[in-house]
Amino acid sequence: MPLSDRDYMKPSPPPRRRIWTGAGYRGFNLTPLWVLIGINLVLFIATLINDNVLFQLGLVPSLFRERPWTIVTNMFVHAGFWHLFGNMLTLFYFGRALLQLVGQNKFLLLYFGGGILGNILYIWLGAPQSIAIGASGAVYAIAGALAIMIPRVRVFAYFFIPMPLWLLVLVFFVLWSFIPGLGIAWQAHIGGLVAGLIAGFFFRKRTRYVY
Repeated sequence: MPLSDRDYMKPSPPPRRRIWTGAGYRGFNLTPLWVLIGINLVLFIATLINDNVLFQLGLVPSLFRERPWTIVTNMFVHAGFWHLFGNMLTLFYFGRALLQLVGQNKFLLLYFGGGILGNILYIWLGAPQSIAIGASGAVYAIAGALAIMIPRVRVFAYFFIPMPLWLLVLVFFVLWSFIPGLGIAWQAHIGGLVAGLIAGFFFRKRTRYVY
């Protein structure tokens, strides 16, 4: 129906806040999510070709002053295929939802902020000669933010156990961090998760969503 002159004179409505409907992205778009996954894949192949890449990019607390770049680069190298696969699958699953909710800039800010906070905690509490690698701190930050923003969304742990998102993140994720014998850098996990929970409160004030 054509608009009347009165319609043309109306002021523009304020921009709508982002709405999360539970649906993922349709089709393929080169978002920061895919760029992050791509970098992880490329560096994983590089570590297969040359083991030295792992140690040059991994975070060793006692060597941090000599290699300060490792507080970021360790988020992009992994200790094996299953380590990489688990982190990238979780990043994709939760990352696409957070991207839809908060946009690219806040997504990247939380990804790197959560990963760096987790690494700082590892430098402080981890064994000085140990090495921390993997995107888990950054992934936990993303999951933690979603646990605050959309806590009641139903998800499936291990693809078949239904539960609300907050329970998956705050119980399963935390418990997984402290399983003995796996060599998990729980400091990075908890640091990233705390960053995500805090960010989730701020993001939630600016985001409108439906389940």
